[in-house]
Amino acid sequence: MTNQTATPAILPLPAYADGSLRTHIRRVKLGLFLSSLAACLGVSVIGWLMLGFAHMLFGLFGMNGTQPFQSTLMSGVLTGLQLAALNFVLFLVTVPAAWLALGLSIGRMPHRRIAARKPYIRWAAIWGAILVGGTTFIFGLIESIPTAFGALVSGASVGALAGVGCGFLFYAIVRPDEQLRDVDISVF
Repeated sequence: MTNQTATPAILPLPAYADGSLRTHIRRVKLGLFLSSLAACLGVSVIGWLMLGFAHMLFGLFGMNGTQPFQSTLMSGVLTGLQLAALNFVLFLVTVPAAWLALGLSIGRMPHRRIAARKPYIRWAAIWGAILVGGTTFIFGLIESIPTAFGALVSGASVGALAGVGCGFLFYAIVRPDEQLRDVDISVF
């Protein structure tokens, strides 16, 4: 019988991961909190801007997109933009939802030694599109299927744009590339 010690297998790191040994990452909770606040505000601002732009386009082309109970794709786009623009009204729900989604996605990346910027931005945009697009889709289903798909498209685009900003903000606050860098100050 041989005496073997069980050692965990060392797996190769992905190309975008940093191989440093630092275990404590600072400012993650602060980054998540500020990013979730920025997500709530960003969705509202982007929603208002896109809603105003859509109304300008409708006026320019002589279209009327504000008729009530119209079950069209265009009505769904406007519904999604209106819901996104009023996102700040439910900030007691949207901020914790964004904090949870970001915390379970980009909040774990520094601890997994991911130092590249692109994964943070990509996953923040994906979760922004899922949260805002999913919510607007559900509210669009109340009226009709075409309205729901229009609301999904407009809500997901607003959420993805706000998510990109949140990913940049989180990355700028946490700065995982600096925290994960090995600093060797030995004098040997």
